[in-house]
Amino acid sequence: MRALQIESIGKLALAEVPNPAAGLGEALVEVRAAALNHRDVWIKVGQYAGLKYPCIPGSDGAGVVRAVGPAGDPSGGGREVVINPSFGWGSSESAQGPDFSILGLPRQGTLAELIAVPVSQLAPKPAHLGWEEAAALPLAGLTAWRALLSRARLVGGERVLVTGIGGGVALFALQFAVASGNEVWVTSSSDEKIRRAVALGARGGFRYDSAGWAKAASASPGPFDVIVDSAGGPGFADLVDVAAPGARIVFFGATRGNAPELALRKVFWKQLSVLGSTMGSAADWAAMTEFVGRHGLRPVVSDAYPLDRAEEAFERLERGSQFGKIVVTI
Repeated sequence: MRALQIESIGKLALAEVPNPAAGLGEALVEVRAAALNHRDVWIKVGQYAGLKYPCIPGSDGAGVVRAVGPAGDPSGGGREVVINPSFGWGSSESAQGPDFSILGLPRQGTLAELIAVPVSQLAPKPAHLGWEEAAALPLAGLTAWRALLSRARLVGGERVLVTGIGGGVALFALQFAVASGNEVWVTSSSDEKIRRAVALGARGGFRYDSAGWAKAASASPGPFDVIVDSAGGPGFADLVDVAAPGARIVFFGATRGNAPELALRKVFWKQLSVLGSTMGSAADWAAMTEFVGRHGLRPVVSDAYPLDRAEEAFERLERGSQFGKIVVTI
């Protein structure tokens, strides 16, 4: 089969590799589309734990079951599925266990014509989604769901702030919060991204690169009950300032580094909850995919490339400024 391989640090190549075989309890999936995540870029440039080359990256994928392994149900062939990239979560809903891993490293990923995965990792493709949209759903959708619903425990009627709108997880957080009956606002360094977020249901947004944005946001629309962030860094202090008393600030990344000189007196005086979140459990996955189907939500796809142009897809992600997921069709 054809697959995109990271052969060594910084080197991508489309290669012919042996077809995988479905083992006990596994299914062989013909991948129709796969989506990229920043995790794939970090693996490519050697900035990820447990690196092993050559490897096939890709955590997100959707396709058709072509075969099942020994003792599997042969009637499962032909099913259209999406792949849950969260492997070995463990028995606790509170946090992942020691065997947790993400598809695409150490296990070979979705940027290939075929992939063998446990049947338990498969869910029916939501009928209203095309292949590109379905491939864009798993990792970002699961991460947003756990952060917003499982960790921050969002309920209807709250005021929500989603920072850094444009990335896949932030867009899902916006869509999930709007569909749950909440007032959602966003931040960005781009007026165009804020306008596009409004088209998806946001009430408005703020330029986080503008001095005094936090003071303006606190005045109108007022402080936020739930804040979803992935940047951290110096701007995290602004999130504490715009948080309402008793608010929950949940973050799933720290792309701008640690938060220096955080005013802890504001955290305890406002009785804020600061929550970390990573990926999601099998229960999160089931709830998320059911919600997407019930509400007819459509993942936002920024760009799509065929497999033989997958290197261009990586370059597009590395350049940034996309609004939505970057997908590779196979």
